Amino acid sequence: MAETRIAAPVTLDPHFPAIHLRPPANWLNDPNGLVFHEGHYHVYFQYNPHGARHADMHWGHFRSRDLIRWEPMPVALAPTPDGEDRGGVWSGNAVSYKGRITAFYSARHPDRRHQPVTSAHSLDGGTTFTKHGRLLIPEPPDGTTMFRDPYVWRDGDRWRMLVGAALADGRGAALEYVADDLDHWRYQGIFLARPPHPLRGGRTTEEGWECAQYVSFPEGTGAVLASAWDPEDGAICAVYWPGREQDGEFHAAAPQLLDHGPDFYAPALLRAPDGRFLMWAWIWEARDEERVGAPSTWTDEAGWAGMLSLPRELAPGTGGELTQQPARELLNLRGEHRIAATGRVTAEQPVMLGEVARASDLTVSLERGGRLRLLTSSDGTEYLDVLHDPATGELVVDRDHASLDPRAKRGRWQLPAEQPTAILRILLDHSVAELFTASGRTLTVRFYPVGDGPWRVQADAVGVATAAYAVQAWDLTAPGPP
Repeated sequence: MAETRIAAPVTLDPHFPAIHLRPPANWLNDPNGLVFHEGHYHVYFQYNPHGARHADMHWGHFRSRDLIRWEPMPVALAPTPDGEDRGGVWSGNAVSYKGRITAFYSARHPDRRHQPVTSAHSLDGGTTFTKHGRLLIPEPPDGTTMFRDPYVWRDGDRWRMLVGAALADGRGAALEYVADDLDHWRYQGIFLARPPHPLRGGRTTEEGWECAQYVSFPEGTGAVLASAWDPEDGAICAVYWPGREQDGEFHAAAPQLLDHGPDFYAPALLRAPDGRFLMWAWIWEARDEERVGAPSTWTDEAGWAGMLSLPRELAPGTGGELTQQPARELLNLRGEHRIAATGRVTAEQPVMLGEVARASDLTVSLERGGRLRLLTSSDGTEYLDVLHDPATGELVVDRDHASLDPRAKRGRWQLPAEQPTAILRILLDHSVAELFTASGRTLTVRFYPVGDGPWRVQADAVGVATAAYAVQAWDLTAPGPP
C-alpha cells in the first residue's frame, strides 16, 4: 500500500496557528498515542489526509526531543481496506516497552455499533507500524451501548486498560481490563460509572464517556479524565473525577470541568521521563458548524480544522483537584518583550498598554473590576474581553465582539472566583486563547478576528471606581526545525 503523507500547506489564513500543533491542511481531532520513546516525545492525532471534514480517520504524527521543536512525520496508521478498521483508525494511546512502541486504538467498522480494541507495533521509533492482525477486545461487556478509546498503562508487573463507555442504564463509564502482556486482556469490571451530573455553566457529565484516562500521583491521589458525550449532540466537554484508588476500586469525589471554556475536548496523557504528567487536547473550531464535527462552509473554504492544545502539566491541588499550567518548556518560546505595564485604571479613562503579536504570551494581574481588552480592529469594534467580575470575583471571558464575521460563534464563559486579585497567564495564537489562573484552572476559547488593525491591549475598569492591573507580554516565536 502506498505511503500516506501529511498534506501540503493550504494558503494560510490569519486564523491558522503558529505555535499550536496541527498539520498544514485538512481535519484534525483527538490527540492519540502520546508516548516518550528513545529520546523523542511522540504526539499522534486523529487526521483526515483527504479533506477538512471529520471522515476517513488516520493517525497523524509529530515528534520532538524538547517539546519545542516539532518534526512532522509521515502518517503512522491508516485504515485497512476490507479490514476490521476499514471505517477508520480511531482514538487510543501508546506505550513504550522493550524497544518498541505499541499503539492501541479503536477499530471503526461501518457495520458495527461499538468500536473494538486492537493494536499495532513499531520497531523503527514510531514511524511505521505493523498491525496486530486480530481484535484484542472484539466485544464490549453486556449492557454497554457505547465502547471506544483504549488507554493503557503499566502498573507494577501488569498492564491495565480503561475503555470509555456508555451503559444501558444511562451511566457513563470507564471500563477496566488487565493483562500480563500487551496482547491478552481480561475484563475486570467497571472502574468508574456515574449518571449524568450537573457541571458549571449548564453542562453535565453526560451519558457516555469518550477518551477515559487515568492519572495517579505518588501520594495516592488521582483522577479519572473523560470527555462527556451526548447521544444526540455528540461531543460536549472534558471532565474529571478526583479521588483515590483503594483495593482496585476508584473512590471518586464530585466531578469537575477540566477546562471551563467551550472549545476543549479529548484530553490525553503522557508520562514524561522526569515523572510529570503532560496533557494535550483537541481544540475544535467555533465557526458556522451546527455542532462539533458537522459540516462547515467556512471550514471547507479554509481547508483546515482543529488544532492540539499546547502541552500542560497536571499536578494535584491542595483540595484534591487537578491543577494545570503550561508546560515549563514553553517559556523558551518567548521572544520580544512587548509590554511591561502596571498602574490603576478607571472606567472613564481606559489605558492603552501597547501592541502585541498575534501569537503572544501574557501574564496578567487584575483587581476586582479590572478588565483587559484585546482590540483587533483599528476602530475598536472588534475585541476579546477578560474581566475580573466586581460582583462575583469570577474571571469572565467574552467573545461576543471578538469577530466581525457573523459566522463566528459567540458567548461568555466564567472561571471560578479568584480573590482578591486574579493572576493569570494567557497564551494567544491567532484564533485561540488558552488561559491559566495561578490556582491552576483553565479556559480555552476560539475566536476569529478579521479586523484591519494591529492587535492592541487595553485596560479599564467595570463597576468599580478604580482597579489595579499589571500586564507583561512577549511574542511567541515558532522555533526552527529540530
